[in-house]
Amino acid sequence: MLSNDTAIHTLDVGTMPPITHAHGGCRFCGTPLEHVFVDLGQSPLANTYLKPDQVNQDERFFPLRVYVCEKCLLVQLEEWESPDAIFSDYAYFSSYSESWLRHAEAYVASVAARFELNARSRVVEIASNDGYLLQYFVDRDIPVLGIEPAQNVAAVARAKGIPTRVEFFGEANARKLRREGMRADLLIGNNVLAHVPNLNDFVSGLRVLLADHGIITMEFPHLMRLYAECQLDTIYHEHFSYFSLLTVERIFAAHGLTIFDVEELSTHGGSLRIYAQHTNRGRQPISARVESLRNREIDAGFDTLSGYLAFDQRAQRTKQTLLDFLHAAKRAGKTVVGYGAPAKGNTLLNFCGIGTDLIAYTVDRNPHKQGRLLPGTHIPIYEPERIGVTKPDYILILPWNLKNEIMAQLAFARDWGCQFAIPIPETHLVP
Repeated sequence: MLSNDTAIHTLDVGTMPPITHAHGGCRFCGTPLEHVFVDLGQSPLANTYLKPDQVNQDERFFPLRVYVCEKCLLVQLEEWESPDAIFSDYAYFSSYSESWLRHAEAYVASVAARFELNARSRVVEIASNDGYLLQYFVDRDIPVLGIEPAQNVAAVARAKGIPTRVEFFGEANARKLRREGMRADLLIGNNVLAHVPNLNDFVSGLRVLLADHGIITMEFPHLMRLYAECQLDTIYHEHFSYFSLLTVERIFAAHGLTIFDVEELSTHGGSLRIYAQHTNRGRQPISARVESLRNREIDAGFDTLSGYLAFDQRAQRTKQTLLDFLHAAKRAGKTVVGYGAPAKGNTLLNFCGIGTDLIAYTVDRNPHKQGRLLPGTHIPIYEPERIGVTKPDYILILPWNLKNEIMAQLAFARDWGCQFAIPIPETHLVP
């Protein structure tokens, strides 16, 4: 349960109409949405970290209910808050994850060689964050442009010497760039496709900005992995859509784009990297990996509505195992703290109703989060060094997708017998 301090001063907006109500239609095909994929209850926006003096103010909670379209099978949330309100001042900085930087550097080396990018090429990244990826193209003297809606994050990229525009991307934005002479030989979007409420406008913009023989790469959490491993915490209000290859192929094809290759990645608990080109002008051959993954998704049931409808029960099981662990630790007089303050952790903690009565605090390397409180649960966020001072019995790793990196950083905690708790797919301990 939430502590008494956490349970008060909230504003439930569950009866307020969403900006684009789910029952108004699928954000891709317009079909009325009637089938619930999972209902995670009421939750605040996952990145609205509170300052201590805000704790007694009303806090907005929104339904975190996910639907699946019976026609195109796109899994999607209602839009309760505008992208401008969510992303204009953002707390996530990609460069604080060493493993993510290594991932970005390896990607740049791969695509630069594969597509023969050079000083005459133009690379554009949408949602370029703090320049975590484009910096590696700059190191190779390949011209870049970042498009990032968060002013505070874009300022960090600009300080690194990375040209960055502060704006949201869509068809109108793409046409403006074309009028200025910009066409992208490589158009990148890492973990942005899921964040777009107006999906058709965004994908249409990709088509407009892409050079005739250009390449698009997009990375996003893979719905098949989310489902198989019950990664319910990947769901939060910033993620408007969740994609299988089958569905994203359908969406891109509707806008004159063909997916010619796909890679399955370990990032974010299991992601896809798709490669796309103009359907009528692209030169890249279609990889056998596309058909292979398409067939595996069909075999797993992602081509029929019935294949999506057992997830809600599995989410309840994940919730119960975490609560059982935390209550058992409390009864035994053990101390549990968190590591990380990711958006996914906020989904999990709010879904489970966990507050400071069960988790004393969490830590995060991002100084922009330190000294604040997690939304909804009001668990305080400190610097990682605090763990060595308080010596907890258990550390709950909220960004479990980075568990190996984090456990290596915290190896010293084993000196006093501390164990790591991993909450997904069901809570288990690592000595």
